[in-house]
Amino acid sequence: METNTVQQESSIKIEPQQEHQWLTKLVGEWTYEIEVEQEDSPQKATGTENVRSLDGLWIVAEGQGDMPGCGVATTMVTIGYNPQTKRYVGTWIGSMMTHLWLYDGELDATQNVLNLDSEGPAMSGEGKMAKYRDAIEFKTDDYRVLTSHVLGDDGKWQRFMTAHYRRK
Repeated sequence: METNTVQQESSIKIEPQQEHQWLTKLVGEWTYEIEVEQEDSPQKATGTENVRSLDGLWIVAEGQGDMPGCGVATTMVTIGYNPQTKRYVGTWIGSMMTHLWLYDGELDATQNVLNLDSEGPAMSGEGKMAKYRDAIEFKTDDYRVLTSHVLGDDGKWQRFMTAHYRRK
């Protein structure tokens, strides 16, 4: 009897909700320009990103391009929405590091900015962990901006990277 219940649940088609539909704006081919803020001089890089949908419930984004200080890199992002927790969830990995970044976030009041919080190695290189926030903001349907912040010891968010994405 338990087996039949599991089989029935796994065959139920989950329909995308309004929150999932927001993610479909990301689907497509993009080019990007990154600027990493550093004290002495900002570092710039360019690349491409291909974003696809998994049945309207998840997006999978694969990027390739220059990464300041790392050379050519490949990145992979997944983002979905969990109706049970009412939160956006996801992951970020890159060929330049071994840390798996876990995202947890929500849309802002305007429904135009997706804020994704994560925790990862501190940039100080001291083996400590730090809190990070990526914000994806749509300026138009074909132009979005990603800003990355780290929570400083002073309790304030400090921007360290900005990426401008334009639809091909």
